[in-house]
Amino acid sequence: MKKIINYFLQGLLYIVPITVTLYVVVWTFQKIDGILPFKFPGIGLIIIISLITIIGFLGSAAITNPINAFFQNLLQKAPLLKTIYSSVKDLMSTFVGNKKGFSEPVLVKIYENSTIERIGFITNEDVESLNITKGKVLVYMPHSYAISGQLFVVEKKNVSPIDKSSAEIMKLIVSGGVTEIDN
Repeated sequence: MKKIINYFLQGLLYIVPITVTLYVVVWTFQKIDGILPFKFPGIGLIIIISLITIIGFLGSAAITNPINAFFQNLLQKAPLLKTIYSSVKDLMSTFVGNKKGFSEPVLVKIYENSTIERIGFITNEDVESLNITKGKVLVYMPHSYAISGQLFVVEKKNVSPIDKSSAEIMKLIVSGGVTEIDN
């Protein structure tokens, strides 16, 4: 009987991640595809992706400067919107732009006389513009099973690099340490 239960649990370990992943993909496809009222499955998704791509092309080719200047002027008049906009823009450029903010995974020693360390990413090594003394860096430490995290100012002597890709380390953190790191 124990073997049957063991096989059942092993089957769950295979089926649940695949099922959840497929469910999320299908659900996302249906939600995005359902934005436009077409009866042919997939055409809404194709149109939305095409429109986003065309807007990206036009934005980078022809209309970036005038609209950007107008939008920046508008944001100057609404400081709260400016804060939200710039934060989201910086976060997006970290993941899909040229600025890679989570490119340097590190271990951070938490307490002077302790062996406890946390995993994070150096996001900025130039903290003098913040009037923070030399020898410190900004380290972002994401939370497990969440899209949130915390930003710390850490002395460089308490930071040591991790020789793995940022994607693998982020996957490890988000999973709460249960995922395996690819070699």
